[in-house]
Amino acid sequence: MHFKPTETNPMQNITLHYQEGSSDKVYQVAITESSAGYIVNYSFGRRGSTLSAGTKTQTPVSLEIAQAIFQKLVQAKLAKGYKPAENGTLYRLPENGNLDTGVRCQLLNSSTEAQLENLLLDHEHWMQEKFDGRRLLLRKVGTKITGINRKGQSTAVPDSLIEAARTFDHDFLLDGESVGEMLHGFDLLELDGEDLRSKSYKIRYQRLMNLLSRVQQGGIRFVETAFQPTQKQALFRQLKAEAKEGVVFKHAEALYTSGRPNSGGSQLKFKFVETASFVVKQINEQRSVALLLFDNAKVRDAGNVTIPVNCEIPAVGSIVECRYLYAFRESGKIYQPVYLGVREDIDPEECSTAQLKFKPQPEGAVA
Repeated sequence: MHFKPTETNPMQNITLHYQEGSSDKVYQVAITESSAGYIVNYSFGRRGSTLSAGTKTQTPVSLEIAQAIFQKLVQAKLAKGYKPAENGTLYRLPENGNLDTGVRCQLLNSSTEAQLENLLLDHEHWMQEKFDGRRLLLRKVGTKITGINRKGQSTAVPDSLIEAARTFDHDFLLDGESVGEMLHGFDLLELDGEDLRSKSYKIRYQRLMNLLSRVQQGGIRFVETAFQPTQKQALFRQLKAEAKEGVVFKHAEALYTSGRPNSGGSQLKFKFVETASFVVKQINEQRSVALLLFDNAKVRDAGNVTIPVNCEIPAVGSIVECRYLYAFRESGKIYQPVYLGVREDIDPEECSTAQLKFKPQPEGAVA
């Protein structure tokens, strides 16, 4: 088996691909040299999505051991039907692990169907596409680039995105959604040491567009925004017809407030498809796992989801993301669930029944 060297990783690396039915997965393995030895990192996920990344060596090991770990991982994936593919962009893990950066992102509540018409027709809320990716804040200080997940922890970043960030002369802290190797930037929290969180969204967005328009690079782009009612309605119809995930409404005068409001808020999301995060309760037979959600102090059974054959079965207690059609109001179980993967950037307390969209009630039914 031949492994191509890369500029950022002179050691061995390989990209493997699995495609069958609706499954379209990528798995990457790489040996990287450190000052104290060698480490074996991996990344995996749906092709075209932002990959999850980790390491098989918590501390550096000898080259011989690293190569043995590398070969074992590759052979295990080949046995499951993966095939070698053209090398993809490798993900660079944080040097000191997933440390708390102290940065907290703003989280959104969902808008209701009743609110939607007003949000589309008013002049105060701007509308953007809600991307089907992974939340990622990117911080640049000099030549140091740090990826930050929605929990505020340092996280893996594609090498291509790191190189894109380094083309800017300015330091910044940018908030966005990572889809594959592209970061869709929708907010700017800091610029050259200035904290912008206390400024209105329209000022922050203008500063973001000015920043990104100064440099020609292919890794970071600002999110298309509809400002007027006619623009919002047209974009809404377009995104829904294209089966996108949904839209986000942001009040033009809103400040950047970390965390999630108890209800409402100056920024709201509306999803065309339903997804939610669940805790794995137990592993069942025939490659399925039982799911649970929290309902205040109670634990609710949310049903089962089948794990595709090319995915590792998640451990009990881990957080997983599922797409579903709706939830049954009586039982709280989800209907037609589809497993999307493990979420390491979600806390267990976020896995609540408040996420669920229930099956519509027949006309005349008593709520």
